[in-house]
Amino acid sequence: MVTWLIEHGIGETRKLLIEGGEVVAASLQWPGELTAGEIHTARLTRKAGGARRGTVTLENGREALVDHLPREATEGLRGQVRITRASIAERGRLKLPQARWISGGADDAAPHEGIATHRFEAGAWEEVWHAASTGSIAFVGGEILCAVTPGMTVIDVDGALSPRELALAAVPAIAKALRWFDLGGNIGIDFPSLEAKADRRAVDDAMAEALSDWPHERTAMNGFGFVQIIARLEGPSLLHRFATSRVGMCARYALRVAERVEGNGPVLLLIVHPALKAKLKPEWLEELGVRTGLEVRIEVNPALALEVPQAQIISDA
Repeated sequence: MVTWLIEHGIGETRKLLIEGGEVVAASLQWPGELTAGEIHTARLTRKAGGARRGTVTLENGREALVDHLPREATEGLRGQVRITRASIAERGRLKLPQARWISGGADDAAPHEGIATHRFEAGAWEEVWHAASTGSIAFVGGEILCAVTPGMTVIDVDGALSPRELALAAVPAIAKALRWFDLGGNIGIDFPSLEAKADRRAVDDAMAEALSDWPHERTAMNGFGFVQIIARLEGPSLLHRFATSRVGMCARYALRVAERVEGNGPVLLLIVHPALKAKLKPEWLEELGVRTGLEVRIEVNPALALEVPQAQIISDA
């Protein structure tokens, strides 16, 4: 049975898709973000004459790019839109959300739902989170390294095996990364160069099998070992979030670590890198106290990595 589990954390909502007890996919949302599939009332604020695209202002005052407008639509028209892609932060700019004008109020998509859980099984979210933090997944004989650029997400295959063996061994890790990191849009995979067409065809076949249930379009491997994938992009991937807001990701993770700590005593001590302290909003710390029933204290330690907070319950001494 395949089930999305939802963990409502402090400052974020986490989702894991579980199949046979294993994590298949993950996604993450922060409060106030739009989600693909949401329906909003909107007013058309900008549109060139005869164009099917324009800009709308949602009921909450936020702007979004919109397509599938009626050709006769004029500025000021009110209606409903379905969000197709959340806003995505990039270095130096913020891409506006994208939406589709709904004719007659019909909708053919919705955010994926699931079962709310108090907390995920130990280690499930941590494994995904730390893999996304490093942008890497190891496999026997090598690893894949993932990086976000303005044009595409790039996955590099590295290892000590022969080129054919390395490429084939990397396929399961690539399939895992695409789902774990919630990747979409333009994705480039840099396999080792394979001179023989039969070897390239073997990798293409392995990719087809590994991604048979993951909607996408894909090119065949070229002579330089490069494969391009295009998949539906609905919002920032975990890699995008780490690339543009690593401190924010780590601050929320520190709160999760603190919320899960066990022990006896009236005080919850959270020790973090100094850069995280400023990101820990007062309302987040207040909620942490409510959830744990403890007094929350924050200490800083420059020797700690951003990604490795420490938490413990202590006596009030």
